[in-house]
Amino acid sequence: MPTKEQNVLVLQGGGALGAYQAGAFQKLAEYKFAVDWVAGISIGAINAAIICGNPPDRRVEKLRAFWDGASSELAFAAWMLGPMSRQSFTELAAAEVMIGGVPGFFRPRMPTAFGPFAGAKTLSIYDTSPLEQTLNELVDFDYLNQSGPRLCIGAVNIETGNFVYFDSRKRRIDARHIMASGALPPGFPSVEIDGHFYWDGGLVSNTPLQYVMENAESEPLCIFQVDLFNTRGDMPENMADVQQREKDIRYSSRTRLTTDRYRQLHAIRAAAERLTAKLPKALQSDPDLALLRNSGPGCPVTLAHLIHRKQGFESNSKDYEFSRLSMTEHWSAGMADVAKTLSHTSWKSRQIGRDGLQVFDLGSDIS
Repeated sequence: MPTKEQNVLVLQGGGALGAYQAGAFQKLAEYKFAVDWVAGISIGAINAAIICGNPPDRRVEKLRAFWDGASSELAFAAWMLGPMSRQSFTELAAAEVMIGGVPGFFRPRMPTAFGPFAGAKTLSIYDTSPLEQTLNELVDFDYLNQSGPRLCIGAVNIETGNFVYFDSRKRRIDARHIMASGALPPGFPSVEIDGHFYWDGGLVSNTPLQYVMENAESEPLCIFQVDLFNTRGDMPENMADVQQREKDIRYSSRTRLTTDRYRQLHAIRAAAERLTAKLPKALQSDPDLALLRNSGPGCPVTLAHLIHRKQGFESNSKDYEFSRLSMTEHWSAGMADVAKTLSHTSWKSRQIGRDGLQVFDLGSDIS
């Protein structure tokens, strides 16, 4: 049985909640998790680029620089007398982002940008040119393309509606590809790359897990899938709850679908292998049987879910509430969930390289 795995991070989109991913990565780094491959969508693409575009000893530092910068204008603590005060602070912080933008990320456009002759690059509420400068400061793209872990970024071609992945194994990645993955309309403008215009990959799928599974090779995979929206939640009690729950379901559903699909494909592949052993030699090369034997990844896969769970102060604005207080809490939650997962007896006793798909969800719901 193999004893070595290829370590993969799969980072979902989710705006301000992406600080949870940064915290998760910090704790993984403390556990000496040497990442080989990172796939990201939207804010996950930004975190992924920072990780892949820096040597191991600088990755957490650069992630911290991005998130400290993004929360710098909301660095004060809330004056709180209880949950209602904290929620009020959250809403005020989100409103400030909507009005003034986020440092090093995006800023409001001048009203003239919405005129009848506005071009494709200005068809948005916010201008994301600050993000390009931030990425070029925090990401060493030469290192990323020549020495860093494999990076895969998902975006959507506006004209065809097709999902596209920019893969550092297949092309040179620069700031445009990262920005394309996070170009969520109508807030952010489309990004042009080689004559084509792209929007946020989350419009089609908010998780890049499928791409990783479809491009897996023979080496066993250990995947940490860091999701920012939870599939499970309480029954809404008011309209604000309805909006938040709708967003959670919309952006988490592909994660559940993809995981279930590949669990089924692994089962089909295993069944086809057992069937092959029972058949006469003349039938073992049947092309229909070969198709079944190639279902799903051809390697063992361990999939660890790390899921940001709703915190009491959060509302429908949680993905654009960039206060320093919330950023710090999300970061700490990511660290705590990784520590809980890696110290859990089920994780410690897992078999590396065991055939099939092993799924672990040992984070916040485990006492």
